Amino acid sequence: MAGRGVVLITGGNTGIGYETVKALLDSDRPYVVLMGSRSLDKAKSAIESLKKEVPQTSSSVEAVQIDVASDESIAKAFETIGEGTLTTREAWNKTFDVNVTGAYLVTTSFMPLLLKSTDPRLVFVTSGLSSLTRTSEKFYPIPNPPPAGWPKQMPLGHMSYRTTKTALNMLMLNLQFILTNDSVKTWCVSPGFLATGLAGLSPEELKKRGAGDAGIGGRFIKDVVEGKRDADAGKVVFNDGTVQPW
Repeated sequence: MAGRGVVLITGGNTGIGYETVKALLDSDRPYVVLMGSRSLDKAKSAIESLKKEVPQTSSSVEAVQIDVASDESIAKAFETIGEGTLTTREAWNKTFDVNVTGAYLVTTSFMPLLLKSTDPRLVFVTSGLSSLTRTSEKFYPIPNPPPAGWPKQMPLGHMSYRTTKTALNMLMLNLQFILTNDSVKTWCVSPGFLATGLAGLSPEELKKRGAGDAGIGGRFIKDVVEGKRDADAGKVVFNDGTVQPW
């Protein structure tokens, strides 16, 4: 592995994660890519697809079973959590568990290895929905508040999702600060509205609603990994070269 960058991508078997793996394999730089997935079979299937899409590569990709919402899975890269009907509290807790707590525990678990790198980087995938500034100026994506009364006829799942992504931005800032003397660069990347299977919708359906190709996200993250956004370390960056307001 001498001379190769080692990149762990959780959720690497689908969506932006998959496209990031593909972009790295297609890069002229050699990598050892660890494709994290809750399902080892899905990861292996995704790797077989990648071999067809990127037949010539100087990099390698390996499947790693990991569920970022499970302490045991992070420690052992072994078990996945089950699916089931969730109460509102459970749904909120699970969203926070995956988007914030899981991100923190994966990061801290692998920190001893990261600090051995000559160019350590942490890249977290956030969302444009996480911006407090933009939300306070114009509540996106819902243009008008719902009618008075309760319950509201609106997707309250947006609330838990965007809340946890805002928390993820704060986690990134904390890590940027405490790792300053370790020369670790950190970012949150905001890929934009992409066709990744969001909210259970197919990529085709999302594209009909204006979503871009998931490959945009993969290439964007590759650019951050390869140093093209180093001037914006410690910030939330868009794929168009700009910085997302807090």
